[in-house]
Amino acid sequence: MIVANLSEFRPMPPGTRLLGLDLGEKTIGLALSDTTLSVATPMQTLKRGKFSADVVVLEKIIAEQGVGGLVIGLPLNMDGSDGPAARSARAFARNFAARSPLPIALHDERLSTAAVTRTLLEADASRASRARVVDKMAAAYILQGALDRLRSLGEK
Repeated sequence: MIVANLSEFRPMPPGTRLLGLDLGEKTIGLALSDTTLSVATPMQTLKRGKFSADVVVLEKIIAEQGVGGLVIGLPLNMDGSDGPAARSARAFARNFAARSPLPIALHDERLSTAAVTRTLLEADASRASRARVVDKMAAAYILQGALDRLRSLGEK
C-alpha cells in the first residue's frame, strides 16, 4: 500500500523500524528509525543499478533491521507539481509495492538535499566529505520529517 499522506499510513507491528529512502539518479540514501519511531539515523548510500538488483539489497536490509515500512522521499517541484524525479520516485514505490507487503509512504522532500548540504557547509565539511554523506543524511532528514509528522498526528 502506498500513501502520499502520512495520516493514511497504516500502523506497523510494534518494535519495527521505518527505512527512509532518498532516491537519486545514481545513488539511494538510506536512513533507519529507532524502534520507537522517534529518531532517524543516516545508514548508508547504495549505488543505484537495475531496479531488481536494488530491491534485493533493500530486501536484505529490511529483513536484517526489522523494518516494518518505508518512507520514500518525493521530490516535488517548488510549486508542488510532479517533475521527472517525482515521477521516478512514484514508479519506484509502485514497483516496490508490487513485490512487498510493506506499507510505503511518499513524503515531500523539497529542499532536503539543499538543507543537508547547507548544514555540511556550515560544519566546514570538505567537498569529498559532503559527497560521501549527503545522500544518507538527506534520507535521515526526510525520515525525521515523516517521524515528526507521524508523532504529531498521533497526538491529535
